[in-house]
Amino acid sequence: MQLSDLKGAIPNEMIESLRSRGINEFTPPQAESIRAGVASGASVVVASPTASGKTLVAEIACVSTILSRGKKAVYVAPMRALVNEKFSEFKEAYPYLKAAISTGDFDSSDQWLADYELIFVSTEKLDSLMRHRMEWVNSVGCIIFDEVHLLGDQYRGPTLELLMTKLKDLRGIQIVALSATIGNADEIADWLGARLVISDYRPVKLLKGAVASGKIYYVDGDRLAEGTMELRGEADTNEERVLEDTLLLGKQALVFYSTKRNAEAGSQRLSKISERFISEDERKSLAKIGNAVLNVLDKPTQQCVKLSEVLLHGAAFHHSGLLPAQRNYIESAFKSGQIKVVCSTTTLGFGVNMPAHTVLIRDISRHNGYTSERIGVNEVLQLLGRAGRPKYDTEGRALISAGSEGMAADLVNEYLVAEPEPIYSNLGILPILRMHILSFIAEGFLDSMQGINEFLSKTFYSHQYGSDSRMRGIVREVLGNLHEWDFIEDVGGQLRATRIGKRISELYIDPLSAKWMADTLQSGLDEIGALYLICNTVEMRPYVKITEDAELQFVAYRKMNYSSAIYETEDTKYGYYDPLAAFGTALMLEDWISETDENSIMKKYRTTPGALYSKLTNADWMIYAAIELSKLLHRSSRELVDIRVRLRYGIKDELLDLVRLEQIGRVRARRLYDSGIRSVKEIRVKKDEVVKILGREIAEKVFSQLDM
Repeated sequence: MQLSDLKGAIPNEMIESLRSRGINEFTPPQAESIRAGVASGASVVVASPTASGKTLVAEIACVSTILSRGKKAVYVAPMRALVNEKFSEFKEAYPYLKAAISTGDFDSSDQWLADYELIFVSTEKLDSLMRHRMEWVNSVGCIIFDEVHLLGDQYRGPTLELLMTKLKDLRGIQIVALSATIGNADEIADWLGARLVISDYRPVKLLKGAVASGKIYYVDGDRLAEGTMELRGEADTNEERVLEDTLLLGKQALVFYSTKRNAEAGSQRLSKISERFISEDERKSLAKIGNAVLNVLDKPTQQCVKLSEVLLHGAAFHHSGLLPAQRNYIESAFKSGQIKVVCSTTTLGFGVNMPAHTVLIRDISRHNGYTSERIGVNEVLQLLGRAGRPKYDTEGRALISAGSEGMAADLVNEYLVAEPEPIYSNLGILPILRMHILSFIAEGFLDSMQGINEFLSKTFYSHQYGSDSRMRGIVREVLGNLHEWDFIEDVGGQLRATRIGKRISELYIDPLSAKWMADTLQSGLDEIGALYLICNTVEMRPYVKITEDAELQFVAYRKMNYSSAIYETEDTKYGYYDPLAAFGTALMLEDWISETDENSIMKKYRTTPGALYSKLTNADWMIYAAIELSKLLHRSSRELVDIRVRLRYGIKDELLDLVRLEQIGRVRARRLYDSGIRSVKEIRVKKDEVVKILGREIAEKVFSQLDM
């Protein structure tokens, strides 16, 4: 199908935009989606491999909705990084559309979004907006759900499923669901009442195989091909041989590992090979990037040092333990070709656009906390689908590392010629339904047990499993708990959220966490007690592990015994199985607000900068929720307000006054305080000293806030 065939079918502005980007012909899944009516408002499910052109299908739906139908379009993706990426792509391609992005602050209705035509949100953000009863939802004509195969994900799937259930029956709404290749895309399309577009098209030919003993055992159709391809190079390991062969082709590689530690160690090994393939100009550029990732924090951690060192040699590692800024540097440098190999965990498995000529899965198994288990077929196909860069490669290599020729044959049969697996709903879990059932009632969306059961009968779960007495039993138990906790009440035969129940729903926290905090909140909480208050919640899991550190456990037990009376509460009443681990997490936050340096925290709690950043983000969310609950319960929240500021900056309470000023954070506040300038008032009277400590430029910005 040619672009010229769409004249009159899609807005002229879009035709010009596509032509300016060199798009004059559509890929098979794009053409089939157009024939299915995506430009005229038809709901479609598009299931096809990575880089097959699914995003353009979303573009056609969004732009047609906005310019032809005068409605808003919403683009929903599971991860913030992917939301940001799609927002940037659309802004560049369609600058004439009023586009906005919103991914954070779940306690906000973001009414300002009403002024925009194209809105990009994460799944959880859209769910929270619905809880705040956003008025502009009635003007939405199209919703894109990206990575919809995550319906089968244990953690992300249930919220996505309930959101889709709620939205799919809205009058005049177009649902466009984009999915990787899965075994039951037809089942999702049937559930949504959408037309199915399924394709195995790839713009770059994919050569699939297993690697063993320096050879690639390729796949030929549905079986192992005869003969092998010898990899160039003399290295001992599969990953090193694959990388050297790839770099000799002038290409880049992605190598996937089961753990962060393995990915980091792999990058150190592979950097010894990649350093031979970087130019002098690339070396200089990588030195700047290495310096940037090294200094993301005030004091570089060992992980920062390790990352900056391998970057100098053209390699990098990528996992959830990195800070967002560090991941951005790596992704950008890899896309530009400066980094030759990235060693990653599956953090790159969810949509982030970072393809490479050669993809190798080094570890086909990973530890699940109890035992080692094989990765699923769908996940392997997702990872291998990143092989081959459109516009740069005519083919890509998708490889799995094997220990022997026999194992190579087994892996080919198990993964490379296997059919994609079907996905299954994970909705029938009590903790997940507890949070959402309260939101249904708080929104006024549903007001009876019968109504809730009828709504749940429209979910993907019920589509797959039919009428389920177990699900009805969970609903009954959840409603009983919400009644008992005074979060809902029966008013004339209708369920209504109480004032506190409505606020809990808006705060986007688990009712069980709210019950724990409401029971525990009291004036006079000591510092560690307040931190434990927020850490012993569902949202702060997984907790910091301190079971392997006897000294840390001793400190935890001692502080638990001598701190606030909250520890006398029966933790099992709230479903928490590991109060010691929750307290260990509180100890880590206590070290942070005691101004312990990051390196010491990383070492003591065996964590990473990215993990600490994530915990601090969640802690800010939970302490804000605790403050809001305190107001409703008429209990003092002053200590919590102070601790929230301290968590944000990582400071002792003596620096609270100084950090009220912009430009003054953890490090500058401490320098001022230790120099005898201990309050905003003293900044006014010691102007010359402030200039010496902060420098003229920063000092002037501080003074301007004080009208000096």
